[in-house]
Amino acid sequence: MLRDRNAQGPRSRRLTGRTLLASALLTSVAAVPAVAAAPQAPRTPVPVRSDIASPAYQQVAHFYGAYIDAVAAEDGGRLATALRTFYLTPHLRSELKTWEQRNHADGVLRAQNTPLAFRVTPGDSAAGHTWSTVRLTWSGGKHPTYSYLTVRSDLRTGKISGIGR
Repeated sequence: MLRDRNAQGPRSRRLTGRTLLASALLTSVAAVPAVAAAPQAPRTPVPVRSDIASPAYQQVAHFYGAYIDAVAAEDGGRLATALRTFYLTPHLRSELKTWEQRNHADGVLRAQNTPLAFRVTPGDSAAGHTWSTVRLTWSGGKHPTYSYLTVRSDLRTGKISGIGR
């Protein structure tokens, strides 16, 4: 019986499969020493707390800086409203409107006046949110008066989603 050299029988297929498997193994074994011999960067401990919340924290700082300037300016009402629309979630804007009607004060600042200065300190992050502390300075001199707000931001969108004391 004559066999065609190109004919694919069970034995020929097994031999081809083994050849492919052997060449793949040889290629991977040859690559391992090259990777193992490559210089490794020194390992540093991974911090427990990262700066993942820094963009949200920066958003809070940008918002309060611009918002205080807008509220303090003459005819800054439209700008303050535009800033609220850009930086705050719709749900928070609704909550602030209710709070402001009840308290006759600015809900973002939780006051009737405009502070002299502010400072934002980043806080903890969990469950898709991060918290910042906003310190508002109301008077100067040797004994300045401060008030503190806790501001919650959504990590996914970066928008401010809660303001409280």
